[in-house]
Amino acid sequence: MFEGHDPYLVALSVAIASLGGYTGFALAARIRNTPGVSNRVLLAGAAAFLAVGIWTMHFVGMLAAPLPPDTVYLVLPTIISFLICALVVGISLFFVSVGEPKLRRVASSAVLLGVGIASMHYVGIHGLAGSFGIVHDPTMVFLSVVVAIVTAYGGLRAFLAQPEGARLIVSSIVFGMAVSGMHYTAMLGMHFEPLTGAAHHHGGGLAASQQMLSIIVAVLCFVIAAGFLLSLVPDSRRQAPVAVEQVSPPVAPVGAEPLVAATASPRPMAPLGGLGQPPRAPVPRLPVESADGTHFIDTANVRSVRADAHYTRVHDGTRERMCPWSISEAEAQLDPSLFLRVHRSHIVAIPHIALVRKEGDGAVLELDGPSPHRVPVSRAKIAEVKARLGLANRRQA
Repeated sequence: MFEGHDPYLVALSVAIASLGGYTGFALAARIRNTPGVSNRVLLAGAAAFLAVGIWTMHFVGMLAAPLPPDTVYLVLPTIISFLICALVVGISLFFVSVGEPKLRRVASSAVLLGVGIASMHYVGIHGLAGSFGIVHDPTMVFLSVVVAIVTAYGGLRAFLAQPEGARLIVSSIVFGMAVSGMHYTAMLGMHFEPLTGAAHHHGGGLAASQQMLSIIVAVLCFVIAAGFLLSLVPDSRRQAPVAVEQVSPPVAPVGAEPLVAATASPRPMAPLGGLGQPPRAPVPRLPVESADGTHFIDTANVRSVRADAHYTRVHDGTRERMCPWSISEAEAQLDPSLFLRVHRSHIVAIPHIALVRKEGDGAVLELDGPSPHRVPVSRAKIAEVKARLGLANRRQA
């Protein structure tokens, strides 16, 4: 059965699953940066693209298989297979995209995703109709589910490690392998048996021919490719630079004596607290927004602050919550002896740093708490971070 597959359609099915995975994971990566309704819209979009990628890969793989010439596809099981896929993918993404998922949650999501992919496959296979019966090898059925779960776990771990750049590409490729590996492993254990003396068995339901399915699959391939190209467009939201207000000397009225002292030399810069005022004392609490109003977090519990457009996200060791301050405002308000801006988009609490590790040109910090999380450090800030942690002279010691 497996030897008769069209190799070009097999390659196309793997590519479609990977492109759908990249688009879905790229949208899921933005969930952490988008509050409110937009968060749910992104989650729905990510689940939809992943589900379409899985479903389309499955039927491209079916077109690649040497099916009996009288095969048709029952519409109801085909639609149900897609709905099952979209549901389990959405739940899995929700588990891994909200908060800081631990090993148990990631493993549970991988099991759910793998079982969902397998369920979609076998429900879709049940939609095949014709003058034949389908027999499955139980061992290959079990193996196909295991392949789906294991590779789904690898894809989720790669995505959670760094949902951008090369890691996002790796996670999408692993996801494509998960879907394709499950499908072709299951097809390897599937056999057709002719029904002697029996007419076509459609079960009385609405059916579609392979030509009609080819048209539908071609349209969905276009949708996935378009979504993939759109996902490559960078996010236009950028942290706006903080404008420095310049104080101009008052304009002298006509005929008045010029202010020589004001133009002789520039005035010194005023402290942060304002003109003629002492610098502001560090705030003891940070405001965070929720559905029922504004709450306040003690700075002693703050692990990190992350820029999110014109606002920030404050992590208290358990989860992130939106703060109405900009990253520059948060840097100005927090105690500089306890907090350090290690990246243009990240501030960390020095006492809560549990791990520092070199990564590429920069570094990564892990902050403690019930849900530890990691923060990138720019190359220009590595020396200062090491100095604050007492590591500057570690090699000389």
